[in-house]
Amino acid sequence: MDAPTTTSSAGNDGGGNSGDWGWFTPSRKRPDDQPRSPETDGADDDRAAPRPVSPIRRAGTEAERRPAPPAPAPASPMPPASAVPPASAVPPAAAVPPASPVAPASAVPPETAVPPETAAPPETGREEHQRPDEAPAPQGARPAAESVFTAPETASPDAILLRRTMAEIEPVSDKVTSYFYALLFVQHPELRPLFPAAMDAQRDRLFKAILTAARLIDDPDILTDFLSRLGRGHRKYGTQPEHYPAVGECLLAALTRYATNTWSEEAEAAWVRAYTAISQIMIDAAAEDELRAPAWWQAEVVGHEPRTADIAVVTVRPDQPYPFLAGQYTSLETPWWPRVWRHYSFASAPRPDGLLSFHVKAVPAGWVSSALVHRARPGDVIRLGPPAGSMTVDHSTDNGLLCLGGGTGIAPIKALVEDVAEHGRQRAVEVFYGARSDHDLYDIDTMLRLAQRHPWLSVRPVVSDGPTSGLSGRLPDAVRQYGPWNAYDAYLSGPPGMIRSGVDALMGVGVPSHRIRHDSIEELMAAAE
Repeated sequence: MDAPTTTSSAGNDGGGNSGDWGWFTPSRKRPDDQPRSPETDGADDDRAAPRPVSPIRRAGTEAERRPAPPAPAPASPMPPASAVPPASAVPPAAAVPPASPVAPASAVPPETAVPPETAAPPETGREEHQRPDEAPAPQGARPAAESVFTAPETASPDAILLRRTMAEIEPVSDKVTSYFYALLFVQHPELRPLFPAAMDAQRDRLFKAILTAARLIDDPDILTDFLSRLGRGHRKYGTQPEHYPAVGECLLAALTRYATNTWSEEAEAAWVRAYTAISQIMIDAAAEDELRAPAWWQAEVVGHEPRTADIAVVTVRPDQPYPFLAGQYTSLETPWWPRVWRHYSFASAPRPDGLLSFHVKAVPAGWVSSALVHRARPGDVIRLGPPAGSMTVDHSTDNGLLCLGGGTGIAPIKALVEDVAEHGRQRAVEVFYGARSDHDLYDIDTMLRLAQRHPWLSVRPVVSDGPTSGLSGRLPDAVRQYGPWNAYDAYLSGPPGMIRSGVDALMGVGVPSHRIRHDSIEELMAAAE
């Protein structure tokens, strides 16, 4: 999530968002037999024009507002673990459809580890520098001490109604989202095979997306920025305007069924208005983005360097120019797990040769991370989503940079250092590189070489456990020993716990909150809420 006090970049593997979190992950192509509505007919002929979403139908009269659960769909549409095909059973060609051919050079896929040859369980592990698999949250949204459902005094009538609904369904959010997907798959069965096999994380993303939109309905600028990025990110799934009404109708039906105390004609009308506005923003953003960039890039692995038993540096060559900024991240899909996207930060600033590097740590039960670390080889082809995140350097100021990187969170920090060097401005950059042991400082040699080359750069390794030649203790505590930092812009990348304590430490020594940027903001918001 991007915010004034924190700026999201990307993390690594874990149970999450198939790239971006949203309400659904529809097919790349519309089935031939799927009817086109008058509102969407001909939309493919003029991508630049706004595409109005078909109006969603109301959930019905009071007597009709309690539809029976769709049978025979189970409460959770996720297939059993035994139904998930083994990695070896997924043909790479089917996983990565050729959009434009990549020359078969000696390449290695991005860093991840190999899933077992048997059916893999859903990804539940999380790398220490892992961005939640979610779309960047809206800039300007801040974690609040009070309940996120508490409407401010200036809230609009619609915002109050939306928050009341969300407050009621929060305790049963799992049932609401499971019912929503069951209904969607029963009424639109052609969509089910196009979703990730494991739906647990998808259900979580649904609720977070609705919650975020409901909270921000009175902040049109922030909401538009958030939803525009979400709409652009959904292009890689093949989202089409005609998918939105079906999702909206199933959403209303789920809310109608479970918000028994707060649901009314007025509440339903508020949700119709909100969802219609949300859909249109996403549709328009996707149409505009289609004029500038592909929905995804294919990239050939050209380098795979193991650093530890579970960490690898993966370098890929995109099939066409890939524009991004140091500190940003992207989403990756491997040929072994189609439709499963994970976020990774770029480990270097843009390079003249166009190559991209990622640091990947294989996590327990990590589908994508394990495949990239242990299975990927030169010549494998992965897919990249568009770049995202705004944990970038402001080159219009001479403020120093205070960078805290924990574990593989050193990857975007390294990119920021390279970016400062390329711009040639003499500004102080202080890097604190944290790990549990000296062995886990897998990229310390690279960082020390950079420090030798640039006199304005200082690198301090910090080890929390065991003997070390650097600083001992927790990373935030080490930062407190130096400074002052009030003239620095701070960047944090690493485990959520490190970021939380790091933010507290920095604010405690006088760094203004609006000059603190970090990744994994959704983790922080979840903790605050």
